[in-house]
Amino acid sequence: MNHMRRHLLELAAASALTAFSIATAFAHASLETPTAPAGSYKAVMRIPHGCDGQATHTVRIDIPEGFVGVKPMPKSGWTIDIEKGDYARSYDLHGERVSSGVKAVIWSGGALPDQHYDEFVVRGTLAGVEKGQKLYFDTLQRCAGAEVAWTGHPADGQDPHSLDHPAPMVTIAERTADGHGHAHGAAADDMPVVAGDLEISAAWAKAMLPGQPAGGGYLTITNTGDEPDRLTAVTSPAAGAVEVHKMEVVDDVMTMRPVDGGLEIPAGGTVELKPGGMHLMFMQVAEPFRDGGRVPVTLDFEKAGKVELTLPVTRAGGAMDHSSH
Repeated sequence: MNHMRRHLLELAAASALTAFSIATAFAHASLETPTAPAGSYKAVMRIPHGCDGQATHTVRIDIPEGFVGVKPMPKSGWTIDIEKGDYARSYDLHGERVSSGVKAVIWSGGALPDQHYDEFVVRGTLAGVEKGQKLYFDTLQRCAGAEVAWTGHPADGQDPHSLDHPAPMVTIAERTADGHGHAHGAAADDMPVVAGDLEISAAWAKAMLPGQPAGGGYLTITNTGDEPDRLTAVTSPAAGAVEVHKMEVVDDVMTMRPVDGGLEIPAGGTVELKPGGMHLMFMQVAEPFRDGGRVPVTLDFEKAGKVELTLPVTRAGGAMDHSSH
């Protein structure tokens, strides 16, 4: 009995510590993905509160050296300004040498109440960086008569959370053995596929068991334009049919069904197809997807047209999806 009581107390203490750590981290401006390999990177800046109780009307993100080819994501109700300048060195970007680009992005004219949370997004390429290197995204919030500057850089060995206003940072990770790098072991091409205003990234398919008739595929679609687009069809020579499916809980029962009328990609928005949520459903698969293989796919959009890409196959685990049945 005493052993059980001690065990419960230890679990409670661990849970409290975890909750405190999460709450402390979330109290600061931070990047959604704090670790990433060299290559394409989507910097999602999370702004958790205002300035001394006041609403935020301006957010400025200074772009660190080594993050090049930057494009900001539009936000409804906010105006975007871009500051450009020279880099400290030149970088290889899509086969070209670049020595200047975006140095800061400023969103203004909006209203983010103190009690609310929001995200500000820029996409670019982590170039000329090494494993373990840290890039700091100095961020400034401005409110009426007040501001918060998230610009503190820790000394060597110092815990960033010990600073009052630590700068959000990303730590460069090592690529996986197959030359790719992606969170949770999901293999994805380093560079997004661009078609019109759409950017398609983080594309991968889940390895299947022998005899399994259906498989799952995942990807992220970002619309950088001012008008929505729609994914109307998906085809692949590896499957008899491919559909976009969504998971829903109906009367406490998990159900999975096709998305009717195509998948809308809102203007300035991002749609993520991932395990446990919306995903590509490959049906009538003749040869099960094998770890290390690749699955060709053609996406058909109303405005962007046909987009061909290849999904690397991995055993990466995730929440339940069609491919687990």
